Amino acid sequence: MTIASAVRIADRKLVVKERTILEGVPDNVVATAGSTSGPVEGMFLGAVFNKSNSSHVVSLGTLRGVRFMACFRFKLWWMAQKMGDRGRDIPLETQFLLLETKDGSQIESAGAGEEDQIVYTVFLPLIEGHFRACLQGNCRDELELCLESGDDDTKASSFTHSVFINAGTDPFATITDAIRAVKSHLKTFRQRHEKKLPGIVDYFGWCTWDAFYQEVTQEGVEAGLQSLAAGGTPPKFVIIDDGWQSVGGDPQKDEDQTENKNKPVPLLRLTGIKENSKFQNKEDPTGGIKGIVNIAKQKHGLKYVYVWHAITGYWGGVRPGVKEMEQYDSSMKYPMVPKGVVENEPGWKTDALTLQGLGLVNPKNAYRFYNELHEYLASAGIDGVKVDVQCILETLGAGLGGRVELTTQYHKALDASVARHFPDNGIIACMSHNTDALYCSKQTGVVRASDDFYPRDPVSHTIHIAAVAYNSVFLGEIMQPDWDMFHSQHPAADYHASARAISGGPIYVSDAPGKHNFELLKKLVLPDGSVLRPRLPGRPTRDCLFSDPARDGVSLLKIWNMNKYTGVIGVYNCQGAAWNSTERKNTFHETQSGAITGVIRGRDVHLIAEVATDPDWTGDCAVYCHKSGELITLPHNASFPVSLKLLEHEIFTVTPIKVLAPGCSFAPFGLIDMFNAGGAIQELRYEVKKGAQLSDLEGNNGVAEARIENRSTELVSVVHMEVKGCGMFGAYSSAKPRKCTVGSSELDFEYDSSSGLVTWNLSHMPEEGQNVHVVKVEI
Repeated sequence: MTIASAVRIADRKLVVKERTILEGVPDNVVATAGSTSGPVEGMFLGAVFNKSNSSHVVSLGTLRGVRFMACFRFKLWWMAQKMGDRGRDIPLETQFLLLETKDGSQIESAGAGEEDQIVYTVFLPLIEGHFRACLQGNCRDELELCLESGDDDTKASSFTHSVFINAGTDPFATITDAIRAVKSHLKTFRQRHEKKLPGIVDYFGWCTWDAFYQEVTQEGVEAGLQSLAAGGTPPKFVIIDDGWQSVGGDPQKDEDQTENKNKPVPLLRLTGIKENSKFQNKEDPTGGIKGIVNIAKQKHGLKYVYVWHAITGYWGGVRPGVKEMEQYDSSMKYPMVPKGVVENEPGWKTDALTLQGLGLVNPKNAYRFYNELHEYLASAGIDGVKVDVQCILETLGAGLGGRVELTTQYHKALDASVARHFPDNGIIACMSHNTDALYCSKQTGVVRASDDFYPRDPVSHTIHIAAVAYNSVFLGEIMQPDWDMFHSQHPAADYHASARAISGGPIYVSDAPGKHNFELLKKLVLPDGSVLRPRLPGRPTRDCLFSDPARDGVSLLKIWNMNKYTGVIGVYNCQGAAWNSTERKNTFHETQSGAITGVIRGRDVHLIAEVATDPDWTGDCAVYCHKSGELITLPHNASFPVSLKLLEHEIFTVTPIKVLAPGCSFAPFGLIDMFNAGGAIQELRYEVKKGAQLSDLEGNNGVAEARIENRSTELVSVVHMEVKGCGMFGAYSSAKPRKCTVGSSELDFEYDSSSGLVTWNLSHMPEEGQNVHVVKVEI
């Protein structure tokens, strides 16, 4: 719930529900009520300065003794998480800040008043006019507001709506409400649930990047598709990543080549909108990239083909002076990277883009550029684009009205072109974690959630899982986070695969042809190439929001998501590596080598009550452990331990227990050999026979200690289910079922009376023309 009129400034203190968050708020910080931005009660903060300038920094007050989780940019392109409890711990370039008061209990208790509950406060630094805001801490434990235009000539001195603050007792609802209020205020973006998600999210895919990098060829693409399909996991979409475009370096003078042998390799720039020679059929040069598209769709049964391009065309932009590209009027611009980014990522001082510049298409011609590029791609059968390098725009705003103005111009053009040429809303945003872009996103529905999957970098794997989960708390309000490709044949493959399964985003690998773990992939992919996708972005459980599972040495990371009738929890040991604020890079750090223990509760699935079919549900759940195959019944607020060593994980399917009659209860899990078992259940209905009695069964609730064989001949209930896919189906039943059928055929089933686990095998996919198996269980 959201607390009405909860946020105010009084006596130079920022007070949230009578709890002080910030002390010593300066006089030049101004507050504006948030009620004009919609039904949510919150507050905007800004500041007034004595002089107009293109950048400002002001303290918002001192922060101490309040736990926080910050999403900050450790690179220009990407965010990561940082936890702490004082202002100095808040990193530069913080774009999302969630605070927790320490009063109250994480476990919901009946009759607990609002004053006894934990209160969550979210700070959202915004776009105001031509300025973009972020937060940072200083050595005096002050929370600072940083405002930048990115253009020396774009100045201002007065700000009233630079940060939005909202508070509530449900962290996820509080964040959603805050984003909704900001959307109503800015009117420049849409929320995730308002956007069309492209069809790729419901199918398995393959990306060429880690398989071939820039050496990708048409033959390589076909080999990859054929290799995956041969093992029974056919991809239904492919992303042809960097390597298909026509690019070249700047012309070099003869004297440069002889005198500067140690000069860096020239940055490549786009020289044409069509494909390079690797994707041109020698027998039919006019066919172009359409050739591989036709092969993919007609020969290999793919539904979608995407290609990669940078938001500026290519890494080095569009090369000026190229006859075929002169209509776009590109000119050389040299990135001016914000101070906070350079502080976090010092490599920008010597980066090739900083030294060699970028060929920037005239913003007035951005739509023409995208329209002609996408029109050509769409005519070849391409269904969408992965648009990369997006944050570079914030560095190129000098002389063009600043970072916000340039980003907005480009994104409006991009949105219009995507809407025109890719009707499935075929676009993935990548390297795009700045609020300049996020808060002007009306079209894009999918965003890469973190820095890349690095198959050869052992420090990166635990960091990756933690980053995608915590970044999704913020990003998932605006787009569906994409947790990136991975390798199915890799020491951390299971770890990555299970996380992708519960992410809610697209699932795709970047395996080299012939290098696959099909046993693992079949936990993700059905024989028809579809996947069991949960319905929301995967996010850390409520009790993990402020623990630090990458650094503290004692915490496990728990991630929750929802299916239509079940929940799912993934648990990960992510300790031992994180972004190092001293070395300004990801590093290993000392951590215990043994197992870390945490606890699982049914209510870790934050919205589990919403999928209970019984309005009088008591909170009791059945839990299936994917790795061990163990079934556990959990009364409301009860817990059980889980212990994991570094890089270990476990997946739990959580289902509300339905009490059918005294001593008789049921809870389906789904296809238990799949990571997200419950995603298979498309419909669930309980038909309870009136007046049914079970005289031969002991116990009177859904979590009886012992189960005995059902010796009653009386039918108590029929469970009706529609199930997607094929494989072993599992459910909890306190009594042995009388009969299981699929369609008109009776099924053999196994029943374990000690645990209540009932299983049967759906040996094949639904019959042609049907999307689901119709299953009935008589109890």
